[in-house]
Amino acid sequence: MLGALALPVLSATTASAAPAAVPAALAISCYDLPPLPYEVHTAAVTIRSKATTKSTALGVLYKSHKFTVHKKSGNWLYITDRTTGVKGWVSGTYVYRDVRMCLD
Repeated sequence: MLGALALPVLSATTASAAPAAVPAALAISCYDLPPLPYEVHTAAVTIRSKATTKSTALGVLYKSHKFTVHKKSGNWLYITDRTTGVKGWVSGTYVYRDVRMCLD
């Protein structure tokens, strides 16, 4: 026994007018938005005096800490911990910027 497949009936409508203008708020490109902040993606990361694991530890960044990235050197980032004011290097293995996907 063969079954019949029921498909919905679509009604055709005629185009009446030009589409409405896109509001200015929706016209902002994803590329115009500021970059997303850096985040610690592990429990903690050590702030070091130089861009090497053998250098002196100056402090610790935890997941909730806020920090500013000033420059990069290879896989290392020179940062300032906004909570304590400590400046130093952290490994980019544990600290990185989230990215957004633009679907333009």
